[in-house]
Amino acid sequence: MLYGCVTWSLTLREEHRLRVFEKRVLKRIFGPKRDGVTGEWTKLHNEELNGLYSSPNIVRVMKWRRMRWVGHVARMGEGRGRYRFLVGKPERRRPLERARHKWEDNIKMHLQKVECRGTEWIKLVQDRDRWWAIGNAMMNLRVH
Repeated sequence: MLYGCVTWSLTLREEHRLRVFEKRVLKRIFGPKRDGVTGEWTKLHNEELNGLYSSPNIVRVMKWRRMRWVGHVARMGEGRGRYRFLVGKPERRRPLERARHKWEDNIKMHLQKVECRGTEWIKLVQDRDRWWAIGNAMMNLRVH
């Protein structure tokens, strides 16, 4: 599921569907629980699943990997094809069924969640330690 996620531009609907899928898989893995008093089997609620499964949710991992990848590509240099693709502007209009946000817009929204507004993200990436600190701060946020 996480292969190639660094290039996806997810909509809120797709993020929601991924979270639902993840909860469904976790409920299947952990199964029902047995009440100690009554002996009845009950389904696990989302809060109980979060307590049992200590890893971050799939959407947060995807965002972290995207930030890590964009840092790698931005440090490549202007001569590389991936870098030109990252900072280049498309020459034609997008089809109607495409996402409204560009890939770069998602990076800027991620940075706003960790209070890095107003900074030029291409320049911010050049400091590898600070970029990793921002990525780790994103992983520790309880914001989706």
